[in-house]
Amino acid sequence: MRVGVEVGGTFTDLVAVEGGRVVVTKVPSTPKSPDVGAFAALTASGIDLARIEDLGHGSTVATNAVLERKGATVAFVATAGFRDLLFMQRHDRRNIYDLFYAKPAPPVRRKDCFEAVERLRADGSVETPLDEAKVKAGLLPALRDGGYRAVAICLLNAYADPVHEKRLAELIAEALPGVLVTCSHQVAREFREFERASTTLLSAYVQPVIDGYLHRFENKLADAGFKGRFTVMQSNGGRLPAEAMRQSAITALYSGPAAGVVGATRQAARSGFKDLITFDMGGTSTDVCLVQDGRPSLAAETEIDGLPIRTPVLDIVSVGAGGGSLAWVDDGGMLRVGPQSTGADPGPACYGRGGTEPATTDAHIVIGTIRPGAFLGGRMKLDGEAARRAFEPLAERFSLSVEQAAASALQLADANIVRAIQLVSTERGRDPRDYALVPFGGAGPLHAARIAEELGISTIVVPPNAGVISAYGLVASDYTKFDAVTRKMKLDDTAARDAGRIFGEMRDRLAAQFAGMRLPGTLDYTHTLDMRFVGQAFEVGVEVPADRLGSLDAACLASLFADAHHRTFMHGANLDRPVEIVTLRVGATLPIGGAPKLDREKLEQRAPEQAKIFHGEAWLDCARHTAEALAAGQQIVGPAVIEGYTATTWVPPGWTAGLDEADNLILRRSP
Repeated sequence: MRVGVEVGGTFTDLVAVEGGRVVVTKVPSTPKSPDVGAFAALTASGIDLARIEDLGHGSTVATNAVLERKGATVAFVATAGFRDLLFMQRHDRRNIYDLFYAKPAPPVRRKDCFEAVERLRADGSVETPLDEAKVKAGLLPALRDGGYRAVAICLLNAYADPVHEKRLAELIAEALPGVLVTCSHQVAREFREFERASTTLLSAYVQPVIDGYLHRFENKLADAGFKGRFTVMQSNGGRLPAEAMRQSAITALYSGPAAGVVGATRQAARSGFKDLITFDMGGTSTDVCLVQDGRPSLAAETEIDGLPIRTPVLDIVSVGAGGGSLAWVDDGGMLRVGPQSTGADPGPACYGRGGTEPATTDAHIVIGTIRPGAFLGGRMKLDGEAARRAFEPLAERFSLSVEQAAASALQLADANIVRAIQLVSTERGRDPRDYALVPFGGAGPLHAARIAEELGISTIVVPPNAGVISAYGLVASDYTKFDAVTRKMKLDDTAARDAGRIFGEMRDRLAAQFAGMRLPGTLDYTHTLDMRFVGQAFEVGVEVPADRLGSLDAACLASLFADAHHRTFMHGANLDRPVEIVTLRVGATLPIGGAPKLDREKLEQRAPEQAKIFHGEAWLDCARHTAEALAAGQQIVGPAVIEGYTATTWVPPGWTAGLDEADNLILRRSP
């Protein structure tokens, strides 16, 4: 049996797959103790933990530790003269009109930043040897007196040769047993000192938190009889065994959104759709990602709370538009939606837990797309009157009916999501009309058709059990690990041959790491070069096809770079300037051997009920269907509402919906 448990901001979801049987469970999250909510989902499912062979897990523990500043007490060690690196950052200004603008604050105090006397040149040669005497006399006593739980080491140019970082880590480990030490060459062996330092610091900051969380969860599992493999989702869309995640905690920041992209991609592929825009709308936020030919887009860098993280992540754009996003009035008197959210506690007003402010879930109840008595298949009762009361102040403020106020809030939420999709498609040189939209999460299918209309998308693929696709992605994802190293080389045939040699060394290193994790099997590799014109400040990722690796030369790489550069910037196809290789990247994937099939529960066919939905400026008569009672090939003409256990789909006028043989609900827009 394969089981995935994903801890979200509002709900904790579980999907268990064994043969043709699928078990789906949703329970409220427990933000203060995520492991309690995760284990509650296992208990509520009624599954015998001793029968679980593979348990995949994703959570927001690392993310919350950074956002809420609840990580470990950490010290930062830099090369002498670079103590203030984390505070000086870059010479940019995110908001040029804010007179009180301040750069994002790192989760470390200046008094907790220390220096080590040493220096490497950019080529890795030693300019100033590591002064071990000063380390022992000054640095180690200061670290001991500080009572730190973790130490982050980021020495100048250590990406070229980590010899000084390794020795410094040895000295700290000998003097301070029990303190977790993170070195930059372990998490980000790339140039750009601030980004590398930020990544190292954040990794050290969350590592004790992740370590403690995993220990607590593993102990609970063991006490309940679990003997299978426990794996954790990474931000790059692949899993790793829990013990390996303790050394690379920073890669778990966006495990939930990444799992959703993988699950949606796998399920949509069963219906033959490989060019996708995934759209995950949960309780707190919406995450979108572009998938080309069945492969989600990867980014080399992301950020959290304004701080950069240099580690491979799925190229996901998030906006504060979820089921719990609040509708409010700004200082200029304009209606806004998000990013503020009610979260899991107290939740939207309709939850009846003390919330009084209007949220998007309340708006859906007001316009009729969500029935208070049918939420989560009737297992969770909602208060429809509380939802209306929450929108009454806004309706009065703008001289609207309650339904108009609710519909306006949903339109604003849709506009925020449309903008996010444009960021991963139009602004990446991709036309969204060439892709199918795959909505999931509890609220995604309710908004999908309106968003597709705005973008000109004509096909929507709603997976079965759309509200728990992230949990499904945890059992459908492969094992993945990435390696990267900066090696600046001006492009010529010698550099091309060196790139091929370095790629080989990186593959060997990754293979050894998989063997150390006791993950045997044949690995699939991807090879990417970060390249640029000499003089440019930033690079373009150039994927090198596997069949070209054995015969790399300058002409081949120049052609690949020209194509990638032109696709991104619409110029540069004519190589009239010198080009250089900056960073080499290798990804290793161990396939799981076929993702389990996700089906929805089948119920006997039943006649649709009649319903009224507020659409546009009027109430529409429409049919209300039960998703689990639909038959393959059955066609539904909008307007219609299709209620499922984990998500409801809105089919507006001008759209048709039909269930295909893969159990996906396909919506098509009428010409």
